[in-house]
Amino acid sequence: MEAASLFIYDPNEMKYRFHDDHPFNQKRLDLTTDLLRHTGALSTSDTQKPKQADEEELLLNHTREYIDAVKKLSRSSEQSPDYELADKFGLHTDDTPFFPGMHEITSYVVGGSLIAAHAVMQGKTKRALHLAGGLHHAMPNKGAGFCVYNDASIAIAAIRKTYKARVLYVDTDVHHGDGVQWSFYTDSDVCTFSIHETGRYLFPGTGGVQERGDHQGFGWSINLPLEPYTEDESWLASFTEVFERVLSAFKPDVIVSQHGCDAHAFDPLAHIHCSMNIYLHIPRIIREAADRWCGGRWIALGGGGYDIWRVVPRAWSLLWLEMIRHPLPDLLRSDPRTRLPETWLERWRRESPVPLPLYWLDPADEWEPMPRRKEITLRNKVITELAMIYLPT
Repeated sequence: MEAASLFIYDPNEMKYRFHDDHPFNQKRLDLTTDLLRHTGALSTSDTQKPKQADEEELLLNHTREYIDAVKKLSRSSEQSPDYELADKFGLHTDDTPFFPGMHEITSYVVGGSLIAAHAVMQGKTKRALHLAGGLHHAMPNKGAGFCVYNDASIAIAAIRKTYKARVLYVDTDVHHGDGVQWSFYTDSDVCTFSIHETGRYLFPGTGGVQERGDHQGFGWSINLPLEPYTEDESWLASFTEVFERVLSAFKPDVIVSQHGCDAHAFDPLAHIHCSMNIYLHIPRIIREAADRWCGGRWIALGGGGYDIWRVVPRAWSLLWLEMIRHPLPDLLRSDPRTRLPETWLERWRRESPVPLPLYWLDPADEWEPMPRRKEITLRNKVITELAMIYLPT
């Protein structure tokens, strides 16, 4: 194993929580870090706590008016909530309702992604992971999609401002990485590549192949909107083909990736039908690309993932295991029936509302293949070709 990776985490980040019934549940951070510890893959020497981002850092992507509104709403009492202000800035919706302390905890999340970015760019580590980050839907002047501040956009803006590096942003969340795309839509030194379920049926409704970037940034916004019920083979084939073309065209200095793990068939908020297999392969594809093109520089963030018991801990653990070059991912390629640590299963089994999986990967007979597999695969091949048409050469 390599010691060239940094894990950014503090249990306080679980306070980014809208309310008890909201699907965005940061208990998944606790489940993931505990799985890594029971696997023997996470120690205190790997881990660094975040710091709170200051206003100057938040202004790298957000307007002062929006930041002031978030601060005010964070102090808004239940007795006198300012719903008019919240409506104006997208913070009075079922998805993204304001909550006490919202500014402070989200600034802390932003600070964690900034620590990851600066550590990599300053050569303190090759790779850094911040699982509480990846809040990719927040806009400069609006909250959206469970996201208050956009830590990914702020981290990229900080890299551009301080290090003048060319940044490739890779978003594997099942929902389009809209907030990051629009923040850099005209920037020729930031390339955004998002693979997601088509917006015809899923929030945020954007991310079509026709969204290419504008002005100097034309060609550097690449979207791969796949069909509902896409399975592993088609998802990975589409991702790999476009990703390789993007790398050779853009030639990045650093990769920033968002690892929402909501393309899994168990996820309750989307319709993609992939298994844990894609979360075994995608981290290696990105890690090898960073080694080949960027001197190893890779900053990884969390994101979506709403089956917090069966999917998120395994997927995010596989990401960190790849980042530290742990032998387990190679073992899983030869022995997909490798069991999860019994000590972890025993700890969480009583609390989980669903039966916990016994293995790192999903059994081959976990579910039946989709009936429209050939049609879906053919449609995805067409979308893959369209996604690459305007890539600069």
